[in-house]
Amino acid sequence: MNFNSLVLLSAEATVDKPDGFLGALATGAEEFIKIFNEGGKVFLSLMGGILPTLIVLLTAVNALVRLIGPEKIENLGKAAARPGLRWYPVRYMLLPFVSVFVLTNPMAYTMGRFLPERFKPAFYDSAVSFVHPILGIFPHANPGELFVYVGIATGITQLGYGLGDLAVRYLLVGLVVIFIRGILTEVITARMMKKGA
Repeated sequence: MNFNSLVLLSAEATVDKPDGFLGALATGAEEFIKIFNEGGKVFLSLMGGILPTLIVLLTAVNALVRLIGPEKIENLGKAAARPGLRWYPVRYMLLPFVSVFVLTNPMAYTMGRFLPERFKPAFYDSAVSFVHPILGIFPHANPGELFVYVGIATGITQLGYGLGDLAVRYLLVGLVVIFIRGILTEVITARMMKKGA
């Protein structure tokens, strides 16, 4: 028998799938690798979709920070620490928005360092609550959790609605929610500090 006839014989030969424990193990291994194959397909789709956009957006935001100057952004944090009701929107809407937009998640929470201790929990609550509502318009702010917005957006597009309206509403509702959360958390923090908790 020569080599060519061995190749033909092996091409025609089939191997029965194992059964029992070994069959279950083989099937489990096949299913296990299918998960990673699907993950690879998703990764490739992202490489041609959202990832280049995020990289360009991050580059643009970093350029914007350098143009504005990091010290001016830090001055906003110091201004938000001022006492009085008129500084609530600055402290619990503008500062979290700028922090999440410029510094992105999780670095955005560091802007709280410019606030007195009594405002830090409320700022954190506002900032952490805003990392999802900003995604519709500015996906660079929290790309690791973009799937939340994409899941909602998929349902909206299947209903035949546009995403622009959703993104704007998502952002505006988010600003109202973080403002309310900031004020409530500040009140709760003040009460707890008085009790010495």
